Amino acid sequence: MQSNINVRLQLSYSDFALDLDLQLPGKGITALYGHSGSGKTTCLRCIAGLERASQAYVEVNGEVWQDSQRNLFVPVHKRALGYVFQEASLFAHLSVRSNLAFGLRRIARNQRSVELADAAQLLGISHLLDRSPSHLSGGERQRVGIARALLTSPKLLLMDEPLAALDNQRKREILPYLERLHAQLDIPVLYVSHSQDEVARLADHIVLLSEGQALASGPITQTLARLDLPLAQGDDAGVVIEGVVNAYDAHYQLLSLRLPNSNQGLRVAHVSLPVGQSLRIKVQARDISLNLEPGAHSSILNCLQVTVISEAPADNPAHVLVHLDASGTALLARITRYSRDQLNLTTGQQMWAQIKSVAVLA
Repeated sequence: MQSNINVRLQLSYSDFALDLDLQLPGKGITALYGHSGSGKTTCLRCIAGLERASQAYVEVNGEVWQDSQRNLFVPVHKRALGYVFQEASLFAHLSVRSNLAFGLRRIARNQRSVELADAAQLLGISHLLDRSPSHLSGGERQRVGIARALLTSPKLLLMDEPLAALDNQRKREILPYLERLHAQLDIPVLYVSHSQDEVARLADHIVLLSEGQALASGPITQTLARLDLPLAQGDDAGVVIEGVVNAYDAHYQLLSLRLPNSNQGLRVAHVSLPVGQSLRIKVQARDISLNLEPGAHSSILNCLQVTVISEAPADNPAHVLVHLDASGTALLARITRYSRDQLNLTTGQQMWAQIKSVAVLA
């Protein structure tokens, strides 16, 4: 069975044009990332069938939903998808349980891949089933909305900035449930966001959109490190690393992670996790310093041997961006031009990258 999502869209308005040709993974979370007006939501609505592009081809893991050349257009209610909006839009006159049952009614019992009790447990809302939506927090309402979308047994889950309407506390509340969704369900997700930290925490693949076109599409571990993309320019620029736990220091509450396919590792401040478990971390470019020799007697615990791959100007004229390789793991460093010249930095140079344990985002 095919395991990919093919999307070709051409759509024009008086002030905007969407022109995309994407082949995306048929599993995991793909983030559509870009500034407001870049075409993220329009792309999602076309995939859902809520908007009809003049020229389009939409195929989800072997099932064609639209092919303009064959005049094929599957209406939205016949597409096996779930859609989560910024606002949960629950039925105010129904209990949480009845809101969830509404999603179930779309699917015949013998075709259901997700049951109500399972969705409620996955999203942590089992204790809320008899409540009215008016007695839920914003994060709880959104979790109910996600559960309702899952109960349609979708072959594709579309999420349009599901955390945008939440404050930081509610975002922190709901993110672990989205990670659980990613880990436990085999449903591909297209996730729209303009938050790089949110995308770095959740996504496997990223599509960078600008003015209706894709500037880049690829695995997040590689794409975030590209110096030729605007992603590297922001203050929150950095890379994602999928480390593997190999030890835990209970006294200092430090977790040791091995870098992928490497003997090098990092220590991060974190709760205990089982040895062998994977942990995704983000290392921000501004939190890496470079040294010609390994640091000694320093408060900075992490010191990785790296090779300089390339450099590029930063958005601040006093800074430069440096792409590094740490035994196959990409890193991105933001340093001053002064430091670059003092280090006499050149492509292929062997150096040491220093990273504070408290700065690693896990």
